[in-house]
Amino acid sequence: MLRNGKSTFGWVTIILHWTIAVLILGLIALGFSMRRLSLDPALQFSLYQWHKSFGFTVLGLAALRAAWHLFDRKPQPTAGLSPLERRASATTHVLLIVLTLAVPLAGWAVASTSTLNIPSFYFDWFVIPHLPMAKSEAAENFWTSTHAVLAYATLGLVALHALAAVYHHLVRRDEVLARMLTTRSYRRGEHVKGGQAIAKRK
Repeated sequence: MLRNGKSTFGWVTIILHWTIAVLILGLIALGFSMRRLSLDPALQFSLYQWHKSFGFTVLGLAALRAAWHLFDRKPQPTAGLSPLERRASATTHVLLIVLTLAVPLAGWAVASTSTLNIPSFYFDWFVIPHLPMAKSEAAENFWTSTHAVLAYATLGLVALHALAAVYHHLVRRDEVLARMLTTRSYRRGEHVKGGQAIAKRK
């Protein structure tokens, strides 16, 4: 099932969710590593290019995820969630989508406003042009700070999101985490109805 169901997420949503999550964590780790002053300049240049390449990949996937979120159906909230939990869940998902777009866009702005004017090589396949922005040290510093703040905000929100999922899985024992791992429905009521439907057919 590629598309979302009435109470389940489809494979497109699931794959985009986990792919973007893994890439974001990898980019944050790479971001810390590439800024070490003791690195060989050639290695540091390569790490920056890898960081930009994966960042552009996240931007493309995040744009696809945002479009999919807008046009695909929204599964019903997990049974047992309070109205406050449902609003918090919906708000968190929207914020994560916005941040996964904003962080790489801010990074693109850093490269575009840098006075060094270093090209962005996408995995050495082609060069991604800079945004039409004025180059200055002040602009580069602004977008560098913005990129860092948004990245830390994303990391914090991802950590909170992950802790909430683990809490629901281990303590609440509901399908909040499970339905982001498979397209099968874990709702007891649906299994009962499914079994009754099969019995009637027989």
